[in-house]
Amino acid sequence: MLDARYVREHIDTVSEALLLRGFNWDSSVFLAADARRRALIAEAEALKAQRNTVSKRIGELMKAGEKDEAAAAREEVRGWGEHIQELDAELTLVEADLTRALLQLPNLPSSTTPRGASEEDNVEVRRWGTLPTFDFEPQAHWDLGPKLGIIDFERAVKLAKSRFVLLGGLGASLERALINFMADTHISRGYKEWWGPVLANRETLTGTGQLPKFEEDLFKTAEGLYLIPTAEVMLTNIHRGEVLDAAELPLNYCAYTPCFREEAGSAGRDTRGLIRVHQFDKVELVKFASPEQSFAELELMVADAEHILQLLEIPYRVIELCTGDLGFASAKTYDLEVWLPSYEDYKEISSCSNCGDFQARRANIRMRDETTGGRPELLHTLNGSGLAVGRTMAAILENFQRADGSVAVPEVLQPYLRGIWEIPCR
Repeated sequence: MLDARYVREHIDTVSEALLLRGFNWDSSVFLAADARRRALIAEAEALKAQRNTVSKRIGELMKAGEKDEAAAAREEVRGWGEHIQELDAELTLVEADLTRALLQLPNLPSSTTPRGASEEDNVEVRRWGTLPTFDFEPQAHWDLGPKLGIIDFERAVKLAKSRFVLLGGLGASLERALINFMADTHISRGYKEWWGPVLANRETLTGTGQLPKFEEDLFKTAEGLYLIPTAEVMLTNIHRGEVLDAAELPLNYCAYTPCFREEAGSAGRDTRGLIRVHQFDKVELVKFASPEQSFAELELMVADAEHILQLLEIPYRVIELCTGDLGFASAKTYDLEVWLPSYEDYKEISSCSNCGDFQARRANIRMRDETTGGRPELLHTLNGSGLAVGRTMAAILENFQRADGSVAVPEVLQPYLRGIWEIPCR
């Protein structure tokens, strides 16, 4: 969430930054509500100060025996009290309106984020790996998986509905192997692993920015809990409402969770296979850093996600998102995209973002230098996929397929698959 005072004092800068994101904003509505808020506060405080002064005067009048004058003053104070209650009630409503307005505003892009209107303006940073060449017609993973007997889309529909996935045999083993491999690798690079709920309350999802704006993309239970769309939600909110010791930053966290997304409005977009489904597995990375550390930590997070792909020997590229393609909470984002022969193109497998103090303000996560006893200040939060497991499986099936329909298992995964080195054709 943006700081209301900053928005008020830099209204033109904020409006220009939001336009860079393609966000049209009527600043006059905010300014009018903010002005009314400040007017209500000033009037209420003036009346309260006047009431305190007269209340002291009443005591003096009573001591002096001026009971009639004291009674009149007391009646006047009572009237002020009623008006103060009215002002406070209106202030509560105005502040709620302001908060709702601010919760709808996306983060401001970093000054280092490339300017652009859409994904067409994203900047390619680097590529890694050699694209596979085939002396046969390669198959898409949505065809190859069922033929290998490891993915069953039809029975998944029977069990749930379309865009769910059922994995069997070596498909289930490969999914579990990827999860363990990713988690183990990140732990070895200094991340603390967590295992938490996959249901979250409204406050938790508001803290990371999914609510209130993206409620239609979430699965919700009858009890008012939500199925998390990413472990970022759980990991970031571990420290909601807390003040962390600045000397202990950065904190590096990771977690595997299933993720659930309605994907509202995505009909027709990559809905085949494992690319865009309602439930998928992911290993997520989250960092808590000081403002001075956060952009360097973003580069390290990207390197950690890249390391997984390099160990798996999957070709990929790194894209820096432009202002018009940033996620809601992000100030700066890098996407990792893997090569998928079925698309003859790269597809996103990880998104690593620095959210600045945007989530920290919403979730009230602060830091303090304990050695100086300084005042608590907002820290920065970062998150990234390390990686999306289903898309990684799709990339393995497509890039490591053979002419006979079998698929080679990347060497680094073989210890996690009981030494199995291939998924044989049937």
